[in-house]
Amino acid sequence: MQFIVKRDILLKSLNFVQGIVEKKNTLPILSNVLLQLKNNKLSIVATDLDIVFYDEISDVKTLKEGSTTTSAAILYDILRKISSNSELKFDQKTENKLSLNSDNSDFNLLCLPTDNFPTFTDEFEDEEIEVDNSKFLKLLNKTKIAISNDDTRHYLNGIYLHLTEGHGRNFLTGVATDSHRLSSSSLEIEKPNNFSSLILPRKTVYQLCALLAEINDKLKIQMSENKIKFTLGNIKLISKVIDGKFPDYKKVVPINNDKTLTVLTKDFINSIERVTSVSLDRKEGVKLVINKDKVQLSVNSANSGDGNEVINAKFSAENINISFNSKYLIDIASEIEDKNLKINLKDSVSPVLIEDQTDKNSYYVIMPMKI
Repeated sequence: MQFIVKRDILLKSLNFVQGIVEKKNTLPILSNVLLQLKNNKLSIVATDLDIVFYDEISDVKTLKEGSTTTSAAILYDILRKISSNSELKFDQKTENKLSLNSDNSDFNLLCLPTDNFPTFTDEFEDEEIEVDNSKFLKLLNKTKIAISNDDTRHYLNGIYLHLTEGHGRNFLTGVATDSHRLSSSSLEIEKPNNFSSLILPRKTVYQLCALLAEINDKLKIQMSENKIKFTLGNIKLISKVIDGKFPDYKKVVPINNDKTLTVLTKDFINSIERVTSVSLDRKEGVKLVINKDKVQLSVNSANSGDGNEVINAKFSAENINISFNSKYLIDIASEIEDKNLKINLKDSVSPVLIEDQTDKNSYYVIMPMKI
């Protein structure tokens, strides 16, 4: 195999690969990227057996077709340190050695046979759904903050994607919860003929966010029995879905929280960050003493001291004292688009509902904590 390709084009593809390839090296082939040159196109493939990444580069000069696999991390590191816009010449001289020449640099990379690289089918029978790239990225960003890290409840380790309806409109809705907080965001779509609800794994969510942030092509989604495929131009991301049943999340969404607190979103975030500076634990509980026109925020750490601050607010009821995990509050408030943060409360021990007046299709639920 021999070919010439621009450094920046190949580096962009390898950048996405880094989050997918296996780092633990339990199976050496999973640390490698598959390079396949055929019909004047260079295919880049990487997998950890749960996620498969495909990219196709057409801006390549083919000298001799072929394929091999080599370390994704090493190749990426070399390319990062080569000058931008450089021309790269690859030449596979033997089955286990790939030479790379650029400017005054020469490298010989060890290879593993392509026969050892896992093979996958790309057959998806369900209807293809087309969604707006930026809107789906926003949905993922708003919901991923509540994905659980508790592997004992694996069905909470991702985003629950499903179809919902409201006011005669159809939505693709994402929900995540770690049982302490819940986030939900929806985007309007044309109702597909078939779309099975699924739980998208955490790693896939983060890899997809990285792709969507960099690529502006229309996003196409297609399902099969236990897999999902995302297509962005020449790039495909195929992922297994989590095998499990997502809980009935609607049961925990408050409907009778009639006490409304309104604060400036930016002031609220900054205030929490200041008072929690007194603690080394970023998950320290922050106490809110809420009255008609003010909120006092305070943190009291047995190990390092205490901090207090008062900010202006509007509250529609009598005084309430309530405490939350400070990180959870900041995570949620940081996703609010409106300048005002609206928190709906019932009492000091019940879950609260946080709404975004700018994005009516998103909401958050957070459980108070005892201090």
